[in-house]
Amino acid sequence: MLQQILADMYIEPELLSELNEEQKQVLFLKMREEQIRRWRERETQLEKEEAAHVKDRKVSGKFVSWMKGLDDDVWVWVMGEHRDDKPYDQICDEIMGERAALQAQREAEQLRARKEAELEKRFSGLHLEPEQVVLSDQLKAREEQRRADEELKEERRKAEEELRRLEQERKQQIYISLKEKQSSKHTHDQQDNHWQQTLQKSKAADVRRRSLAKQTMEDHRRRSVKALERGRVAAVTKAFSSPDPDPDPNPPPKPKPRNTSAAISRKAGMRRSFSSSSRDHIVRWFRKEQLPLRAGFQRDHSRIAPWFHGIISREQAEALLKDGGPGLFLVRVSERIFGYVLSYRSKEGVKHLLIDASENCYMLLGDQIRFTSLSELVEYHQVEPLSSCGEEEFLLQACGQTEATADYTELFT
Repeated sequence: MLQQILADMYIEPELLSELNEEQKQVLFLKMREEQIRRWRERETQLEKEEAAHVKDRKVSGKFVSWMKGLDDDVWVWVMGEHRDDKPYDQICDEIMGERAALQAQREAEQLRARKEAELEKRFSGLHLEPEQVVLSDQLKAREEQRRADEELKEERRKAEEELRRLEQERKQQIYISLKEKQSSKHTHDQQDNHWQQTLQKSKAADVRRRSLAKQTMEDHRRRSVKALERGRVAAVTKAFSSPDPDPDPNPPPKPKPRNTSAAISRKAGMRRSFSSSSRDHIVRWFRKEQLPLRAGFQRDHSRIAPWFHGIISREQAEALLKDGGPGLFLVRVSERIFGYVLSYRSKEGVKHLLIDASENCYMLLGDQIRFTSLSELVEYHQVEPLSSCGEEEFLLQACGQTEATADYTELFT
């Protein structure tokens, strides 16, 4: 099941709802590792493809030389460290003021030249040459010339005042425009810095997840070695291919009928039932595939294990375990998927762990230890902790039936 989830990078909602927080975290870490592995493979392939098409670059004659200080080392000036250094905002304001003044001055010079040309054209007809003036009219002409000169001077003065006013206004406009551009750039820089900080936090979280995944893998390896030493776990292929010494061997599981109305599959992974009459499908699955394997029986197959329960809901399991102490547990048939759920009482409350039974073996989802039967899984975790992180929890006491009629009756009748 886990390999199929990693291959598809998808998990069915029904399956996800059966996982507790620890199993969800382990599954997330493994899916994240698979994403990183695929990304590295893709990056390696791209690097090889780019290296195959890289052309020799021409050596450029440009180079960079650094200014040296008195100590013959690279001269460095850090703005703001000297007592006479101006604040950054003040320096920016002064630079923007100088740029605004220079641009406003250039525009004022252009306006001044056009205004002077207009005044010259306007008063050019009032100037008369001496030989053009009759002697009797010289006094009158001189008076008109004087008035024209005064009028031209007054016009120039007014034009200069108007130009200075326009220059100041234009300088203020340019300064405000530069200030707005700087503010916009500063906002963009803040957003970029925020993105960089978010990226750094994401990388740090990835490092923590990889560390946790490595720790989890090491713990799984340690537990697997212990299980092999105790002789409680065997390879599934060897367990089912070896001859059965029992003179009355159990019949092999019948092949699943190819009827799409009974169940559907996502490739070769975890199967789930239709929403309608799913309980009937689960009962049929248990009878045809699990009952021949003696699922739910004790190790000697003499009788049904006291911790085994039928198709009961999460709420029913929690009601059975709520009054017990830490270590009280039961194994129930899942009401949503073809599999089992280990429900047990811890110090924090009732927890649920999904048991994968899709490959004729039994293992906690996210774990690496496979068992040939549910009884082996239960016996193993009676001496080995369930949780790979945090406080160790064991299966100490089986939670049996409380009603007169067992809740697994429909599975065996």
